[in-house]
Formats: sequence, C-alpha cells, structure tokens
Amino acid sequence: MSGHSKWSKIKRKKGETDSKRANVFTKIGREIAVVVKAGGSDPEINSKLKDVIAKARSVNMPGDNVARCISKAAGADEGATYEEMTYEGYGPSGVAMVVEALTDNKNRSAADIRHFFDKFGGNLGTTGCVSFIFDKKGMILVADDKGLDEDQVMMDALDAGAEDFSHEEGYFEIITDPASFSKVRTELEAKKYVLESAEITMIPSTYTKLTDEKDIEQMEKLIEHLEEHDDVQNVYHNWEEE
Repeated sequence: MSGHSKWSKIKRKKGETDSKRANVFTKIGREIAVVVKAGGSDPEINSKLKDVIAKARSVNMPGDNVARCISKAAGADEGATYEEMTYEGYGPSGVAMVVEALTDNKNRSAADIRHFFDKFGGNLGTTGCVSFIFDKKGMILVADDKGLDEDQVMMDALDAGAEDFSHEEGYFEIITDPASFSKVRTELEAKKYVLESAEITMIPSTYTKLTDEKDIEQMEKLIEHLEEHDDVQNVYHNWEEE
C-alpha cells in the first residue's frame, strides 16, 4: 500500500521535540479541559476524550496528571474558556503551514502568531489559503521492536478499519479516516500492540523542499517559536526535510 514516509519523518521529529518541551503536559491538559466540557468526563462515552487520553499516554503523561485534568475540568464552573482557532499561512519560500490553537484571548494569539510569521520569513494568510493541501487523518504508529509479522499487523489494521498502511525504519504507520480513528486504535490496543503515537493529524498532499540555508534556518525557528507558544497545540507544514 502507499506510504507516507515523508510525513512520518516530520512527525517523528516533532515528537522528539515535543518530548523535551516543558509545557507539553500543560497543553494536553488544556485539550482535555476542552473535550471534557464539550462531551463529559467519561471516556467510554466521550470518544474525543478517549483520543486525548491515548495522546497523553503516547507522550508519557502520568495517569495521575490525566485524572486530575479530567476531574478539574468536570468540576470547573469558573476559569478560562478556551476557543479552538486555526491559522493558515506560508513559511519561507512558500512552505504551507496550518497552526491550531486553544486560546482564551483570540487577539493575543493572532498577534503573536502573525509576529512569528513576519519575523521568520513567512506571512500569515487567510482562512483556506493552504488547508486544501492537507487532509485530516488519524495516524497511528506501532512500534516494531519485537519482530512483529508485517502481514499480520497489516491484516489487523485493515480489519479494524484502517485505510492505509506502511512499514519502515522500526515502526508501522497506520492511516485512518478521522471517524474510524478511535475504533482502529482501540482494536489495536486490544491486540496488545505498542502504540508509539496515536492522534488526529493533517497530512499534506504535496511537499516543498528548501535549499537555501537561510530559509531552512528561518523555517526551523518559525516552527520552534510556534510550538513553544502556550496557545499553540499543533503546527502542520509541508516542508520536506532531509
């Protein structure tokens, strides 16, 4: 089946960066608060909460932390109310970028994100300017550290409802429709597969190469500053990194 090796490399690099960020648990906590307020605190009923819990596990967020976030959100009558915002724009040399945020101050977030784009050789665009390049998909990475049989993993993934599968460099990449993501993840977990990561993501249909060293440096700084911003949850791009 067709693979997404370019995107996998982007996601692996992002994951390595995320694991070092001091605020990653805070961001997941904010995401938990939003989905709990929207759909309740029972993950068996609230599938979005179940997905965020899986995401928390993939970055080794302690279970006690997750439970406290859920409890706090379920009992919170006051406090910040977060809105989901999506910003689109271009990095250096026209790299397409989508930035997802959860914010309690839209004006602050927009100003900060625009500042980063301007400072590092990009420009913030209008809604829809690049999102057509990306497809929203569920992505599950299964660790291949026990000599798993590729045909069996593929069969289990497809039987669970996955739409694409590939195997490379020590992991299996499983792509799903967003609506099937929770079902596929749950069934793979039930079969005792070790999930390296599991999340709803945005996969680009085309990629942009950067050859100028300054552009590469600016792109790296733009991604870094966006990901470190408290309001930013996810940064997607179509930069084809070497």
